[in-house]
Amino acid sequence: MAITSLALILVTAIDLMNQVKNYRTNLRQDMEVLVDFVSHNAASSIAFDDNISEQENLEALAVANYVLNAHIYKSTSAGQNVFFASYNKSGQTIESVADRVEQLEVPFIRGNIIEISRPILIEDRKVGYAYIRGSTENLNLLITKSVVRYAVILLLSLLLCLAITLYLQQKITRPLNTLAQEIESVAREKNYDARAGVTQLIELNVLSNAFNVLLSRIQDHIQRQEKVEEEHQKLHLSLEEKVNLRTNALKEANQELIRTLEKLHQFQRQMVENEKMASLGDMVAGVAHEVNTPIGLGVTASTMMLDRLKQLHKDFDDKTLKASALSKFMVEGEENLNIIYRNLNRAAELISSFKQVAVDQTNEVKRTFSFEQLMNEILLSLRPRLKKHQHKIQLHYDPDLIIESKAGPINQIIINLIMNSVIHGFEGMESGTIDIHATMLGSSKLNIVYKDDGKGIPENLRKRIFDPFVTTKRGQGGSGLGMHLVYNLVTQGLNGSISINSTDHSGVEFQIIFPVEQKSALELAKSL
Repeated sequence: MAITSLALILVTAIDLMNQVKNYRTNLRQDMEVLVDFVSHNAASSIAFDDNISEQENLEALAVANYVLNAHIYKSTSAGQNVFFASYNKSGQTIESVADRVEQLEVPFIRGNIIEISRPILIEDRKVGYAYIRGSTENLNLLITKSVVRYAVILLLSLLLCLAITLYLQQKITRPLNTLAQEIESVAREKNYDARAGVTQLIELNVLSNAFNVLLSRIQDHIQRQEKVEEEHQKLHLSLEEKVNLRTNALKEANQELIRTLEKLHQFQRQMVENEKMASLGDMVAGVAHEVNTPIGLGVTASTMMLDRLKQLHKDFDDKTLKASALSKFMVEGEENLNIIYRNLNRAAELISSFKQVAVDQTNEVKRTFSFEQLMNEILLSLRPRLKKHQHKIQLHYDPDLIIESKAGPINQIIINLIMNSVIHGFEGMESGTIDIHATMLGSSKLNIVYKDDGKGIPENLRKRIFDPFVTTKRGQGGSGLGMHLVYNLVTQGLNGSISINSTDHSGVEFQIIFPVEQKSALELAKSL
């Protein structure tokens, strides 16, 4: 009902607006035709300067009851418009509009008045203006009558719609509501024994019968479902007993599996620790070898000093000591002391570097350090193992790069990667090249790219290279934990990521990215 009423009101309003628009358009057209006619007739009167005849012609406008005033203006040689003749309806005299007559060539409506003008032309030469002022009261009267007529039609239409709506509600809507309430009651109370009643509408009876059939089928289905559920319950109890037996057996198997996994993890952790200790053991052996050389030279120089000193004592006791012998002893003594000093200082530097590497390998505390110094210490600790080969290690990074991070994991990662290349990548090769690039990504991440030109990683191992116990040296001393240790150090120790790129016989490339804090030389000095 509401939608129908709104539609009727909308249609009526649109039609009324179109009607009013047509009334206004017709009035404008009538005024334009009339002013064109007056301007055309006034041309001859102005040509003969006969305003009396023109006055008589204008009096004929009295038959048009909506015309209130009509003026004829003559244009002078100075371009001014002067009054020539006029018609004024009784009681409607107005002042001259010569000053604005040129602006009224387009109809102008204000209030109940409409004004219009047209130029008077003689041989396409403007000689004056015709002006007409009319009333829109007739237009307003027509609009009022139209509004009343449309209002009556709208009211009658709404009353008719109301009557039709009440009739349909009595015949259709009410039975539909009753059926809907019955359906809602069944859905809410789940009373499938209920049935819909008979109505006066054949179509609605068809719907009611279909609903009743549906209720009957639902009721039958529920009864069958109850029987199935009863059988299912019996079966469930039987299965539950079997499941309990199987569950207990599975629990025992799971407990055994958990114990086995714990032993496996313990063994794996032990293997990782053994790998670290083996690396430290190799480093200790290298330390002993590297330190042995400068200490041996120092011992040799000190022995020579003792021999010369004994000879000097003997000559002194025998009173055969000569100034030249003493001078020679002093020169040789100074040389030997310099040799002893240089070699002991070298041994101290080696021990300090090895000590820092050893501390880093077992320490995971953040510290500020020079990346170049860390790499030098790592290569120094590996020198005993690397000097047996002709391999080259090329370093590419800013020598002034200073960061705050965990030096220990970085130390172990680089050592494991280098030894992995030496043992596996360069196997059967006389010489190989390792390139290590280190660059900052912004100010909070370090990117290390490690590459070698070895034989690469076999395709069957490439996807599992970071898994524990994956090695190409199975049964030859390889534990398979080196790259697994590297992965754990990168992802867990440094909270970073590692990726691999390798093809057969084309070397291997590892990219390691992890967060760091870039520091300055002043901050490094303060941390020492």
